[in-house]
Amino acid sequence: MLEVRVLAADDWLLWRELRLAALAEAPSAFGSTLAQWRGSGDREDRWRARLLIHGACDLVAFLDDLPVGMASGVPGEAAQTLELISMWVDPTARGKGVGDCLIRAVERWAVERGATTLRLSVMPDNHKAISLYARHGFTYRGETGAPLPGGIGEDRVMVKKLASV
Repeated sequence: MLEVRVLAADDWLLWRELRLAALAEAPSAFGSTLAQWRGSGDREDRWRARLLIHGACDLVAFLDDLPVGMASGVPGEAAQTLELISMWVDPTARGKGVGDCLIRAVERWAVERGATTLRLSVMPDNHKAISLYARHGFTYRGETGAPLPGGIGEDRVMVKKLASV
């Protein structure tokens, strides 16, 4: 059974487990690095703060009661724009609808908040993620985001217009 749960700050250990796994498994897919969240960066107050971003929604997907994916929705720069960030699915759960479920949950959250646009950034060579987002109606309009590690190129911004409730 596939289920998505909204996290609270007290769920920081679960978020930590998944985020560290994501950063280890797909280091080039995120703006943060495993090293930044290990050692002195691996503190309860920091993990809790990540789950307390004002106006955000942090989700974990469970497949047969095992945590296998994560995603967040956060306020964007524009008033009616929200962003999908921190999306990751454990390799053992890929192809089982986990990513689809997480995207739909973030979209529902965004619509409930009155957003008209949902944006995300994806690495340009992450073709499977780009295909997943495209299946959900996200399009690339030539906009680039943050510089890639090493300063060579930028990530790709994809956008989806949302229907109002």
